[in-house]
Amino acid sequence: MDEERETLQRIVSALVNKKNEIHSFIDMLKQTISNIQVNSSHAISELDEEFDGLCSVLHEMEGSMVNAIQQEEARKIQALEDQQKQCSCALENSEELLELAMKSLDINNPVELLEAARQIKDRVAVASSFRLSLEPEVSDSMTHMMVDFTLAKQMLQALKFLPVPKAPEIDVAACLVADNCITISWRMPDEESRIDHFVLEYRKTNFDGPPRLEGEQHWELVDYIKATQYTLSGLKFDTKYMNLRVQACNKAAAGEYSDPVTLETKAFVFSLDSTSSHVNLKVEDTYVEWDSTGGKNQEKIKGKENKNRSNTASPNKSTNSPRASARASQDRFAGESYTVLGDTAIESGQHYWEVRAQKDCKSYSVGVMYKNPGKFDQLGKTNSSWCIHINNWLQATLSAKHNNKAKTLDIPIPDGIGVYCDFDGGQLSFYNASSKALLHTFRTKFTQPLLPGFMDLVWWPHSDHWIAGAKCCENSFRGVKMDWVVQQAA
Repeated sequence: MDEERETLQRIVSALVNKKNEIHSFIDMLKQTISNIQVNSSHAISELDEEFDGLCSVLHEMEGSMVNAIQQEEARKIQALEDQQKQCSCALENSEELLELAMKSLDINNPVELLEAARQIKDRVAVASSFRLSLEPEVSDSMTHMMVDFTLAKQMLQALKFLPVPKAPEIDVAACLVADNCITISWRMPDEESRIDHFVLEYRKTNFDGPPRLEGEQHWELVDYIKATQYTLSGLKFDTKYMNLRVQACNKAAAGEYSDPVTLETKAFVFSLDSTSSHVNLKVEDTYVEWDSTGGKNQEKIKGKENKNRSNTASPNKSTNSPRASARASQDRFAGESYTVLGDTAIESGQHYWEVRAQKDCKSYSVGVMYKNPGKFDQLGKTNSSWCIHINNWLQATLSAKHNNKAKTLDIPIPDGIGVYCDFDGGQLSFYNASSKALLHTFRTKFTQPLLPGFMDLVWWPHSDHWIAGAKCCENSFRGVKMDWVVQQAA
């Protein structure tokens, strides 16, 4: 009976969920219809503006061409009128000479006739009418001012709506995950000369393969990308994978998104290990606090607070947690070894993380240790630990330490230290976390698992605690970074 009831309950739940999905889908369809109407009105308005603009351009071109024809007409008429005036003057001179010659024919005196003939001959020789060109200086044709609109008409008749761009194809082989950055490359399936820009969306995920519908973060968007690749920088990952997809857009429309790809960020998440810290360090997952009483007063204060407030201790502060119990039974570091280690060992592969300190943090070390150090071991003072030591007291110094030997580095102290460990290759390198400039490299053969380590060697004389917070980390120098934020508490 109970099984049938449970089965029926599951069926009812499935039907309710399906009903809700259908309601949501109907609402989405209604909204889509409304969007189509609004977008259609917007498209018509845009089309009217485009044609108005085209008509305005044609009208402007028409005025310019009419003005050119009128100027050509005025030039030709002026040239012909000037030629006509010259011909009129030559005609008058010719008529005058003709009349004089006719009168000279009536002279009977041979001497007078000879003189008159000579004068008329001289005047005819210089007469303008005999030097005139009797051809028009310009043609009456205006065909050279005509315009052939055949090609323009064909182009106008060939006007079509802008096609929706096809979905880009992400080139996974060309994508790169490196230095807290992801470079993604893509290509169009064919030549799309009218692509205006691309849109990139990305989000973190804990799942390999295609994106899932539930349990995912919202997409982050990068718009107006002109090239066919883009680099996402300054990322901090707390997941192992990243979903990415790309969309092509022209002046009017956006195409479909590409098939999403999932890139592995090789995240290697670790916290600070409370069981490995000094007795005067109160450690939880993401911070360390100095406790000069060795935890005794802290226990009393916690008990008093819990008694006054509630009978149930906070799970984050509970002294009955597994880590607290382990801490009570084992204080790994003692003496002046104020050290904190990561809780996850490095046994193979490439790993990278970063340590950043506040400006008032006067002296600290960053590096790695073998998994089972001695209680009094300090970073860099044994043959099983390697570190960079930063000293910001009277004189700022930076040094590389191993086996109690220090090498001073003549380099300005960076804001953050990047640690790269190639376990299999026997390489431990320290970098400027901001510029990625190499600070120092140790080369050795690692024979035991390594743990990330942080050590504060000098304490503020007027301060009784400091705080170090570990946010996230990763296990590939070509992958995602880890930030340890180190803060000096007041």
